[in-house]
Amino acid sequence: MRSKIDDVPDQCAVEFAMEILGGRWKLAILKQLTAGTLRFGELRRTLPGVTQRMLTRQLRELEEDGLVSRTVYAEVPPRVEYALTEVGHSLDAITEELDKWGHWYRERVRGGAARAAGEEPG
Repeated sequence: MRSKIDDVPDQCAVEFAMEILGGRWKLAILKQLTAGTLRFGELRRTLPGVTQRMLTRQLRELEEDGLVSRTVYAEVPPRVEYALTEVGHSLDAITEELDKWGHWYRERVRGGAARAAGEEPG
């Protein structure tokens, strides 16, 4: 269970941001939603390795923190869609830069270490 956001000291904005965004899948979810609204199953397919339970939990926390909106349509079977809110879209540039950095790190640092050890980069 995550700690209360109100308990984070005011002087540490990074710690506050990490309390909101610090989940194994949260930034990946936000990155996927920058492209537009997705249904739960679509979102899950874009994130191999996430369990249904974990995705549900992370989405609930993002919704609670005002970064993601959840829309339920009165249909049978029910259709649920997730989208970024205006506050969620304020992280678009950050998630894009983290995506670029992740590609760079994997290629330069991890790939370089694998080549130095005589392994094929993966």
